[in-house]
Amino acid sequence: MLILDGVLPNGLNVVKFSAIHEFQNLHAQSKEKIHNFVRGHFYGHLDFDLENTVYFFTAGRYEYRNKGVDMFIESLARLNARLKEIGSKITVVAFIIMPGSNHGFTVDALRGQAIMKQLHETVQDIQQSVGKRIFESAAKGIMPKEPMFTEQDLVLLKRRVYALKRDTLPPIVTHKMTDDATDPILRHIRQVKLFNGREDRVKVVFHPEFVNASNPLFGLDYEEFVRGCHLGVFPSYYEPWGYTPGECTVMGVPSITTNLSGFGCFIDEMISHPSDYGIYIVDRRLKSVDESVNQLADFMLEFCKKSRRQRINQRNRTERLSDLLDWKRMGVEYVKARWVAMRRKWPELVVKHEIHREEFDGYQSDVNSINMPQEEDLSSLKYHQKVPRPQSISGSPKLRQEDDDDNEENSQGYFTHPPFMKESYDLFDEPEGYTHDKNAHFEPDQMIAKLKALGQRGATPGYIPPSGEFSALSISGATIRDILDEPKLIYLL
Repeated sequence: MLILDGVLPNGLNVVKFSAIHEFQNLHAQSKEKIHNFVRGHFYGHLDFDLENTVYFFTAGRYEYRNKGVDMFIESLARLNARLKEIGSKITVVAFIIMPGSNHGFTVDALRGQAIMKQLHETVQDIQQSVGKRIFESAAKGIMPKEPMFTEQDLVLLKRRVYALKRDTLPPIVTHKMTDDATDPILRHIRQVKLFNGREDRVKVVFHPEFVNASNPLFGLDYEEFVRGCHLGVFPSYYEPWGYTPGECTVMGVPSITTNLSGFGCFIDEMISHPSDYGIYIVDRRLKSVDESVNQLADFMLEFCKKSRRQRINQRNRTERLSDLLDWKRMGVEYVKARWVAMRRKWPELVVKHEIHREEFDGYQSDVNSINMPQEEDLSSLKYHQKVPRPQSISGSPKLRQEDDDDNEENSQGYFTHPPFMKESYDLFDEPEGYTHDKNAHFEPDQMIAKLKALGQRGATPGYIPPSGEFSALSISGATIRDILDEPKLIYLL
C-alpha cells in the first residue's frame, strides 16, 4: 500500500507576469487585438456589439476528455439556450486553443483577415484626405458645410463594404483538419449545433494550434491572448496540478477549474469563497456529469450577467491572489519534503537537530524570513490559514489564523508536516506557578526600550528566550504573553 506523505504544489514566477497597476491597461490593449481577429473571422455576420462581447477560452494539450473539452462544449450549448431565453444582449466568443493535426489555415480564415485589413487601410486613407481638406478650409477661415468626401472616396469605400458580404456562416475552425469528419471537438460542436448563426449568442472558434506572435490571424503571444480574454474555462477531469488557471490568476483573469485538479483543490483549501476572487470550482467529484455541466453553465451565465465595472473589480481581486502561487512561497514545501527525506535516510542527524533545538530554530527562522508577513502579501500564508471573503468592493485579501466560515477540520495543511517541524503556537513557556493577568499594567515606552535591547532576533515572533531571561522581560508586572495579548502593542511589535 502506497502511503502519501504530502503533495508538492507547483508555483509560478510571478515577477514574469506581474503588471500590478498596468494589468487592466494590458487587458484593454490585448482585447483590442482579439477584436481585430473577431472582425475578420465574422465578417459579413458581425451584427453583434463588440463592447457587449466577452471572450472565453480553454487551452492545453489535445486531451478531449481529460481537459474537459466535452463538458465545455456541452455547457456552451446550454449557455447559448439560456442567453436566448433571457433575451441577453451579451455575445460570448469561446476559443478552443488546442494543437490538432491539420494542413494549415483555411482560405476563408485568411480571406477574412485580409478583407478587414484592406477596409482598415482604406478608412485610414480617407480619414487622412478628409482631414487635410478640413484643415485647408479652416486655414482660409471658411467653415466646411458640405460633406468633405470626394466621389473617389465613396467609390473606394463601397468596394470595401461590398467585399464584406458572404453567403456562408462564419467558420468554426480556422485550419484544414486532417480528419474533419472524425475530429472529437468538431463532431461535438456539430452535435450541439453551435454553427455561429446570427441568432446564436455563443460563437465558437476552434484554433488547432498554439497562439504566437507570428500567427497571421491573431498576431499576439499566448500571454497577450490570455490577458485579452475575460474568462478561462478549464473543467478538467484529470489534472495533477494545472498551470493554465494559475497563469490566468497571476494575470488577473478569472477562471473556472474543478475539484479533480490539483489547482482547484489547492484554491478550495486556501480561499474561503473562491468565486468572490474570480476562481470558480466545478464539482466533478460528487456530482453527476449532467449536474456538473449545469453547474459550469451556471457559472458562465453568472459571469455574463456581470457589468463591466463588476468584471473590473473581479479582475482586481483575482490578481491579488498572485502571491499564493509564487515560487517564493511554494518552494518552502519542497524544503519541508527534503527534511522528511532526511529524517528517513539519516534519523540520527534529525535527532541531533532535535537535541540542539536552537540550531533548528535558526533554520526555521531562515526559512520563514523568505517571506516576512506584509499587510497585503499572501506569500507567507500558511496552509492552515485561509484567505477570507472580501469585505470591500475591491476585495483586498487579509490574513488570519482561522476562518470563521469553515470548520477547522476542513482546513488542514496541504503537506503532512513531520512531528519535529510542527510550529509551536505556545512560543513563550510560562514559568511554573504563573497565572495570566489580563489587567497587568505596563508602560509602552518601557516595553519598546526593553524589546530594542534584546536586538532584532529577540523581537521576532519565532524567538524563544533562554532559560532565566523571562524575568528580564517583565515590565511593571506584565510578561511577554500579556504584551502579545494587547492588540495595539502587536502593531508596535
